[in-house]
Amino acid sequence: MKLARLIEGLDIINISGETSGEVSTVCFSADKCNRGSLFVAIPGLKNDGHDFISEAVTHGAQFVVYEKDLQLPPGVTAIKVSDSRRALSILAKNFFGNPSSNLVLVAVMGTNGKTTITYLLESILKEAGFKCGVLGTVNYRYNNKVYPAPNTTPESYEMQKILRDMADDGITHVIAEVSSHAVDLKRVDDCDFDLGIFTNLTRDHLDYHLTMENYFQAKKRFFAEILPKSKKVHAQKMVINADDQWGQRIIKEVSLPALPYGIENDSSIRAANYELSLSGIKAQINLAGETVSIASPLIGKFNLYNILAAVGAAFILHIPSDVIKGGIENLTNVPGRLEKVISSDDVNIFVDYAHTDDALRRVLQNLSELKKKRIITVFGCGGNRDRGKRPLMGEAATSYSDLTIITSDNPRLEDPLAIIAEIEAGIDSGRVQKTAPDKLQLKNGTYGYTVIPERRKAIEEAMNTAQSGDIVLIACKVHEDYQILGTEKLPFNDRVVVAQTLKLRS
Repeated sequence: MKLARLIEGLDIINISGETSGEVSTVCFSADKCNRGSLFVAIPGLKNDGHDFISEAVTHGAQFVVYEKDLQLPPGVTAIKVSDSRRALSILAKNFFGNPSSNLVLVAVMGTNGKTTITYLLESILKEAGFKCGVLGTVNYRYNNKVYPAPNTTPESYEMQKILRDMADDGITHVIAEVSSHAVDLKRVDDCDFDLGIFTNLTRDHLDYHLTMENYFQAKKRFFAEILPKSKKVHAQKMVINADDQWGQRIIKEVSLPALPYGIENDSSIRAANYELSLSGIKAQINLAGETVSIASPLIGKFNLYNILAAVGAAFILHIPSDVIKGGIENLTNVPGRLEKVISSDDVNIFVDYAHTDDALRRVLQNLSELKKKRIITVFGCGGNRDRGKRPLMGEAATSYSDLTIITSDNPRLEDPLAIIAEIEAGIDSGRVQKTAPDKLQLKNGTYGYTVIPERRKAIEEAMNTAQSGDIVLIACKVHEDYQILGTEKLPFNDRVVVAQTLKLRS
């Protein structure tokens, strides 16, 4: 692509060197450059791309986009911009031919529920006969192709590339989980979204955002700045949880028309009557004046909220109500989201990705309303992440569990026992007594916890302790097939350990 065409829309401060050249590729990693590449030097969270300009040129880069004052190697076309991260987004859109303009693109935002909503909406769109792609925490997928997801939302270059691949492969609709990091780091600024869904906001990522208000403003920026730039025409572009206080703020503070959903408030999309059980959800949903009855195998009130969000988005996209109903009922489970593992001896085993205190509390609240006997919970907290939520998760887990087993998540570079100690600090020692790992059979009406740092052993002990009628919840990292100890990424899968233990137990 000609350089002049590629740099259209950039906020350019200065250009030096040959400007009529042909650009072969755009890259932001120096080792991926080759002859004729344009290298974008981005100040990153860990490394600064400006430090790798010489390496990029050595690999063949002939064009460099940068923002800092520095001396560039001779013989390159140097393009100074005000914001090189923003420039990468524009360059990627231009290089791949603005693929989102030819796709129906839906963003799902919020602390909890994003992944489940993408699965629900994907099922609805497939029921409607559309070819659908999904970008999210579990994976990136379309047309039976599945790719690992290094980030919930790809970097802007990868985002535009995969959207182009999807469009070229016949995909018509794409659902993307959009993280607060992605908005703050301008990964989706140049995507043409049809609509955005907001689920809720609870404590998470404060190691990055520092305060809840900063976290909210990152979410809000999508609705206030990015979504209004869309050239897509819909009567409403926001589907907002009106039962969430932060969702109410978005409705009030953003000028775009919103379609509110909820249970407690009189929303346009509302669950009028519903029944929750360990078999699933039955509900009558008011859909802008029409009543739709649904029966879903998903479990818990929070999943009813997720269903309402998907229904609202499908309604805006003009999907008929009978198709919406069929799509919801076709989805049997969501990987790692209160996912039930079948047991042969009446022990209800669930795995769930809940990795914040609010998410863990919601899952356990829902299970506690459905339990027959005890709840046994296994969880840990990741290392080198927000330490403030650790005692909160300890409090949440022990408030609703008869027995809590605290273990390791991904300790990374932290001492696992130090992480566990911070979790223990949130436990009410007057109500929940610590017990030895070999004395887990508690008397009825008593609550306890124990510490088993090795995750495999913790899961095995929970499974072996469980009795008929109990619920076992294994939380925090179930969608991952690895565990990070120090700098090593070792194979580990919660589901595999559960299956192995069940086999031995039977």
